[in-house]
Formats: sequence, structure tokens, C-alpha cells
Amino acid sequence: MSVRKRHNVNVVGRGDVDMIFAHGYGCDQNMWRLLAGAFEDRYRIILYDLAGCGRSDLTAYDRKKYDTLDGHARDVLDILEEIATGPAVFVGHSVSAMIGLLAGIAAPERFREHIMVGPSPCYINDGDYVGGFTRADIESLLDTLDSNYLGWASAMAPTIMGAPDRPELGEELTNSFCRTDPEIAKHFARVTFLSDNRADLPKLTARSLVLQCSDDVIAPRSVGDYLQKALPNSTLRLIDNIGHCPHLSAPGALVEAMREFLRT
Repeated sequence: MSVRKRHNVNVVGRGDVDMIFAHGYGCDQNMWRLLAGAFEDRYRIILYDLAGCGRSDLTAYDRKKYDTLDGHARDVLDILEEIATGPAVFVGHSVSAMIGLLAGIAAPERFREHIMVGPSPCYINDGDYVGGFTRADIESLLDTLDSNYLGWASAMAPTIMGAPDRPELGEELTNSFCRTDPEIAKHFARVTFLSDNRADLPKLTARSLVLQCSDDVIAPRSVGDYLQKALPNSTLRLIDNIGHCPHLSAPGALVEAMREFLRT
């Protein structure tokens, strides 16, 4: 099966440099619609759905391959190998920021810059590290998800989205979660929330931009500060936004921060 079909790859834009967008948990490439369009005039935009998400080929979802984020990182490299024309700018939301990190470590020649939107290398508090959740919090979350995925999605999506003045965005994320195959969603959630990529951060050599929301229940401010210190060549930008999805609730601020970073 071709990479394009497997991941529902779409390519738009008129630029000479590739920019690939990777969405977060329970989402699909449509979540980038307010951000990707701002760069079509200067970049060749590559949009795709992660394995098991959106309109990707669900029959290609191999639980063994995707038991770690490395399987998703290999997919990124497959897509770039087949479609990219040169080193790409990688834009990853949430867990996909770490997927891009792993791909960038495995094949640094494939990447110009990494832009991380609401990233977290580890969601669980550990000593001086504050990831935002205790181990018991995460286990409880996963147990609830396992027992009643649709109920969990309906309750959690609006909280994750934030944007209290725009409830339609919470509804959109809820619908996106509910469209995801429950068994795949449960598996991917466990891989996502139990991953720990802190030791990988110093291995990334490319320039990186960390976009951190001022009020994010999934990736608190402490995580952004940690990433800035741990990533060797990184810049941290704080986005005034409530929620974990600023590419939907504060796209203008993200575009401005990305353009400034890419110009330097």
C-alpha cells in the first residue's frame, strides 16, 4: 500500500520548502486548516493522518508497531522519503511533537526546523519534574477511557480544548474523538500518556520552537520551561490562550510566532 493512501496524504501550497503538519491525539489533519493556509504561499504543505486516525487506512494499524511512538516516527520518515523534496519544517501538536522529535533524531538530515505546539515529553510528575499529572491520575484516566470511551471523550474534549468563549470548538473536538475507532483510541492513549521522552530531548540537533499556552490543562507552563532548557537549540514562545489546541482557538498568535521563528 502506498504511503499516500495509508496516511491520507494531501499536498498543497506553492513554496520550495516542505512543511509537514502532524495532528494530536484523537484528531485528524483537518485540525490544521486555520494554520496551514497561512503558509501555503511560501511552503509546500504536507498534511496527513496518523495511523489509526482520520481517513488513514485502519487496516494498516499494527498494535505491535505502534506500541511506542517510534512506529509513528517511522511513518513520518516514510512520508518524507516518498513525498518531500528536501529537508522539511515539522509542525507537531501535542504527542506528535514528540513523534517529530524521534523522527528528527533518527534522520536529522530530513528536517530544517521543528515547531512544537503544546508538547510534553512526559505527562507524569517525577521528582522535580512537573508534567501535570500523578501516576494515579493517568491510570485513572486510562481506566475510565477503557471502560467508557465515548463518555470519556464527551467529558474530556471540551476541557482539553479550553476556549471557554467558543464552545463550538469543544464540540468539534468531541466529535473528532468520537469518530476515532475506540479500540485504536484506547491503545494510542496508553502509548501517549505513558511515554517518557525526556532523555531524548538533548539528542535533537535542529532548531526548535516550543509554543506553550498560558493555561493548558494537558501541558502546564512548567513543561514548556523544561523543554526550553532540555532542547539544545530551542526557543520558547508563550501564547495567551486557555486550552491545549491554540491552532484552533488562537491561530493568529501561532502564525505570528511561527513566522518570526522561521525568519530568523
